[in-house]
Amino acid sequence: QVQLVESGGGLVQAGGSLRLSCAASGHTFSSSAMGWFRQAPGKEREFVAGVSWSGRFTYYSDSVKGRFTISRDNAKNTVYLQMNSLKPEDTAVYYCAARNTMGVVTEGKMYHYWGQGTQVTVSS
Repeated sequence: QVQLVESGGGLVQAGGSLRLSCAASGHTFSSSAMGWFRQAPGKEREFVAGVSWSGRFTYYSDSVKGRFTISRDNAKNTVYLQMNSLKPEDTAVYYCAARNTMGVVTEGKMYHYWGQGTQVTVSS
């Protein structure tokens, strides 16, 4: 059974940083594209960042480009999201997601597995 477990969320002041981690088990992590999504109260889930199976290719939403960095460690079956210069509008539940294929896409429906989410709250 595939499991994705996020950690690293919390409360931070605007301008601060957080690092999210997503530990994967039960599937071939090294051949899976991974993504981070978020959902704020009253809003639809949105793509934040994605990384290809090798880590070579990364993609970001315009709202986080230049502030967030996605990376992965295939030896540890873990994907990370380094979030810097956080803003109150970054407040959301952040979800890790995995695909059964190698390529990154931005559409959530194209991801096969999801974690439970971790709350990120940025105070002004």
